[in-house]
Amino acid sequence: MSRPPLHALQGFIAAARLGNLSRAAESLSLTVSALSHQMRSLEERLGQRLLVRNSRGVGLTADGERLLERVAPHIDAITQALRPYAARHDDVLTVSATPSMASAWLVPRLSEFLAAHPQIEINLQSSSAVVDFDRDTSVDAALRIGFGRWHGVTAEHLFDEWLVPMASPALVERMGKPTLRNLRDWPLLGDPDGQWNRWFASHGMEPPARYVAFFDDSEAHHRAALDGVGVALGRLTRARLLLDSGQLVMLTRERMKTDYAHYLVYPPRSASHRGLQAFREWLHGKAQEHARHMERAAPATVGDAG
Repeated sequence: MSRPPLHALQGFIAAARLGNLSRAAESLSLTVSALSHQMRSLEERLGQRLLVRNSRGVGLTADGERLLERVAPHIDAITQALRPYAARHDDVLTVSATPSMASAWLVPRLSEFLAAHPQIEINLQSSSAVVDFDRDTSVDAALRIGFGRWHGVTAEHLFDEWLVPMASPALVERMGKPTLRNLRDWPLLGDPDGQWNRWFASHGMEPPARYVAFFDDSEAHHRAALDGVGVALGRLTRARLLLDSGQLVMLTRERMKTDYAHYLVYPPRSASHRGLQAFREWLHGKAQEHARHMERAAPATVGDAG
């Protein structure tokens, strides 16, 4: 066999790990058609089918799994060895954030940072997947929600998160005045983390026998509340704009602090990135403003707690 197709192997590894050609192509700064062509050429060169399309993206054949196991460690080692020689542009900053954090909190504030630092270009990647800084070296930092314990990275606390029952005005009009005691009788939207159980327990109450629906992600949970399906135990950070605009209303003034919080996360290689240093300073300032606002703000409710 002639010279090994390193670019195609790199594309194959990205597609295999991400399970999606679009995300893999984006991570390699390729078009989807270019990556697809690489994959076809690699399969023809090896005489084996490596990838199969499925409802979620792409998966591996048995031959693909064997190839990934054999070549991925070597490609990773080459990438790691070349990392100190890679050109770094301190005026380009790539940040990963969850879709809800990006749309509800970061993007509405971002124009202020860009106005203060016009020389810095922000590349915002919106994804629910936790970024692997060792594999995706194009990402400089991430905004994540969790417990702050991530191996091999610096995690700087930004602000806490709070939960409160919230619903659409249409549902409130249909159900009447809510109180802590009658909330169990409302249609409640369950969550996979059992936060409702904690909420009811904190008020000395038993949780309801059933929920009208369960959702496995925060976006769907809040969307269902917005559409009047039921009451969400919603994140105040995520729902702040919806509450301020009246699209959702808080049902009580009682809030519950979560065990998790919001963090700025970055690997050691990003610590000296001048663009990140500027973004970090600005971000902590915005986070402190947000925390103060959350402490003193009390959005209008349709019922008094009790």
